Amino acid sequence: MPAPRSRKTAAGASRAAAKRNPRPAASAGRDPKPVAPAKRDPKPATPAKRDPPSKTPPRKEPPKREPGAAARASAPPTRARRAAGPAPATPRQARRAEATERAARESAQRVHDAAPALPENIALVLQGGGALGAYQAGVYQGLFEAGIAPNWIAGISIGAFNTAIIAGNPPDKRMAALREFWDTISRPNIFPATTFGQEARFDGIDADTRAWLDTWEAWRALIEGQRGFYQPRAWLGPDPSLWAGGQPGPAAASFYDTSPMIATLERLVDFDRLNDGGIRVSVGAVNVRTGNLEYFDNTQMRLDARHILASGALPPAFPAIEIDGEFYWDGGLVSNTPLSQVLTASPRRDTLVFQVDLWNARGEPPQNLLDVAERQKEIQYSSRTRLITDTQRVFQHYRRLLRELLEEIPEDVRASNPWAQHAAELACDRRYSVIHLIYRDRAKIGHFKDYQFGRVAMREHWLSGQGDIARALSHPDWLQLPQGESAFVAHDATAP
Repeated sequence: MPAPRSRKTAAGASRAAAKRNPRPAASAGRDPKPVAPAKRDPKPATPAKRDPPSKTPPRKEPPKREPGAAARASAPPTRARRAAGPAPATPRQARRAEATERAARESAQRVHDAAPALPENIALVLQGGGALGAYQAGVYQGLFEAGIAPNWIAGISIGAFNTAIIAGNPPDKRMAALREFWDTISRPNIFPATTFGQEARFDGIDADTRAWLDTWEAWRALIEGQRGFYQPRAWLGPDPSLWAGGQPGPAAASFYDTSPMIATLERLVDFDRLNDGGIRVSVGAVNVRTGNLEYFDNTQMRLDARHILASGALPPAFPAIEIDGEFYWDGGLVSNTPLSQVLTASPRRDTLVFQVDLWNARGEPPQNLLDVAERQKEIQYSSRTRLITDTQRVFQHYRRLLRELLEEIPEDVRASNPWAQHAAELACDRRYSVIHLIYRDRAKIGHFKDYQFGRVAMREHWLSGQGDIARALSHPDWLQLPQGESAFVAHDATAP
C-alpha cells in the first residue's frame, strides 16, 4: 500500500529533520515562562518631588491653593510615576496585565494631555467588602499612575485598611506597601498557599475546577484564618476564665482573634504620617452600645491601629474593639459606604469624588440557596449608593436654589432677619462630581467571595480595578466639575 508507506517515510524524514534542527525547549509541550514587561518594575519609580508636597499642613484648615495643586502632581512623564501591580503569573495573565497596563498608560496620558484643572478637594471613598478590597488597590494604582492624588480618603471595613496603608506611607512607597499588605493577607495562616507559588498551573482551568478551587480557598480561610489578619480562637486554646463559667467579654466574643492585624498595621503604617501627612482620613465604625455609626477622623482626633481595626470588626467573626471605654464593630452594619460623610461634610467645598464599591446592588434573581446567600450580601452591603447620590443631587440643587434666592433679598434684610440667616447657613453654591466604580468583573465567585482570600482571586481583583479606573480616566471631562445650573453630577464608570 504505497500511500501509508509514503506517509511513514515523510514522518521519518520529519523526525530526522527535527533531530538536526531541534526546537527551543519552550515549544516542547510546555508553556513558555512569561516575561513580565520591563515597565512593570515592582519598585515604585516615582520620585518624591513629583508628588504633592510632603509639608502640606494638616487638613483642619487647608490653605488656599491653585485648583488642582494639592491633588495632581505636575511632573509630566507618566512612565516615571508607574507603580507595580500584581505580577502576572501565566501567559494569559501576562496578556491581560499588558492590555490593562496599556489602557492605563493611554488613560493617564489623556489626563496629562488634557491637563484638567482639578478641584482643590479630591476624595477617594472606599466601601467594605473583605477580600474584594484588592480591587480598590488596583483602582488606586491607576490614580497614582495618572498623577491624581486624593487629599481625603474615607473607608469602611477593608476600605479602612486600604485607607490606612495609603495615607500612612509617603507617596513613593504607597504602592509597595499596598502590595505587601495584600501579599500578606492573601496567604493562609498555617500551611502554604494552595498554589505553592505556581499560579500558572491554575490559569485557564475549566469553570467547575475553578469553582472547587474557590471553595477550597474559602474553606481554608474559615479553618486556618489568614496570615497577618485573623486566626481561629480554637488554635489558641480555651480561655481559662471560661472553665469557671465566666464570660469571654465583648473583646473576645468572636470566632476569630484579630490581633495579627494590629501587628500588620503597625508594621506597614506610619501613624504619625497618617495623622499629620496632609491627607484627611475618615473611617467609620458602629458603637456597639448605641448602635450609631461614628467616624474617626484625623482632623478631630489622633488615629491608631485600633480605629482602623474597629472599622473592620465584623461580628460574630471578629470581636468588638475597645476605644476610650466604648466598643465598636464594623461600620458596614449600618452603612457600608462613607459617601454621605464626604458629601455632607462642613464646610462644603468643590469636590471630585472617586467612589469605589465592591458590591453591586443590581443582579439576577437567585436560583438556589447559595445564590440567595450571595444576592443577600450584595443588596445588604451595596448600601444604596445610588440612592445616596440621587438624594445628594436633589439636596445640592435645593441648596443652590436657596443661594440664588438669597441674592434677591436686600443685604440689610439678610443681616437682620433670623430666617434669612438660617437660610444662608443651608445655602451652598458648591459643585460635586462623583465618578462611581462598581466591581463587576469576576466578582461572582460565590457567596463566600468576601472571605475568599486566595492569591489567584486577589490578582484578578487587582487587575480588574486597574482596568476599570483606566476606562474612567479615558474621559478626562469627567474630572471637571459640572457647569451651568447643575451642581452635582455622577458618572457610572463601570456601567455595562
